[in-house]
Amino acid sequence: MAENVNILIIGSGPAGYTAAIYAARAGLKPVLYQGMQPGGQLTTTNDVENYPGYPKGITGPEMMEEFKEQAQRFGSDIRYGMATSVQFSENGFHKVTIDDTHQIETEAVVICTGASAKWLGLEAETRLNGSGVSACAVCDGFFYRGLDVAVVGAGDTAAEEATYLAKLCKKVHLIVRRDEMRASLIMQNRVKNTPNIEIHWNSITEDILGKTEVEGVRIKNILTNQLSDIEVKGFFVAIGHKPNTDIFKGQLTLDSAGYIITEKGSTKTNIAGVFAAGDAQDNIYRQAVTSAGTGCMAALDAERYLAAKESHHNTLK
Repeated sequence: MAENVNILIIGSGPAGYTAAIYAARAGLKPVLYQGMQPGGQLTTTNDVENYPGYPKGITGPEMMEEFKEQAQRFGSDIRYGMATSVQFSENGFHKVTIDDTHQIETEAVVICTGASAKWLGLEAETRLNGSGVSACAVCDGFFYRGLDVAVVGAGDTAAEEATYLAKLCKKVHLIVRRDEMRASLIMQNRVKNTPNIEIHWNSITEDILGKTEVEGVRIKNILTNQLSDIEVKGFFVAIGHKPNTDIFKGQLTLDSAGYIITEKGSTKTNIAGVFAAGDAQDNIYRQAVTSAGTGCMAALDAERYLAAKESHHNTLK
């Protein structure tokens, strides 16, 4: 038998936990399933120094635990488990299956499933993640002020990351697989006109050097097969992100990259009663603070939606 809940939040992280805080304070008794990675991407971040309210900084896992505890304090029902299928309905009654076995029915769903950074697949990426390896220059670039770093990628994301880091770092090595970039012309020009960015054309990353922290990167020129070791303290992977939205394909309107499209100025999707927040719908900012902001918006949108439905129902009585 299906379990009925007032509002279901799919996914944790800043968006999910913030949505839970607001929904719980509104008396909606939210149920939140944390997904495969409770706390989201921030749980893989050692130091967070750009989130307001933490003047001394905080580790990502500690921060997410505090978000979770705050949501629970107001009565949020936070559970382990992952949404494995959904059945959204135009009539506003939605079904979500958790771990292929448990079915939940609800009138309001807040999607906070986030997005995952794409990686090169090197063993050192995992081993040195948080110790010099990063997928977010805005998040971690501050720690490499005055140092040499490397960025891998050729699109707008890589160009943006490289030019951002160039303002902080002594030198930025941009590793580009082909003899040209895929970035827009204006972004390419910015990279090429930044004196402390050196582009390594026709090059791939063979390995990231260092045992406990990044000490360098080994690249290979694919035309000559020549290997080169470059001393860097930071290695930034900027080959894009993949939104965790596969289970919503065919039911929600997604853009070409898979991000959920929401109405301008709101978190409403194309299905009434279904809202999206955080990196699952944000392909531009991808910051903890913006995710938390849209989590707040989604909870408020859901609260108003449910209140309007109840008012309409009472009018018909």
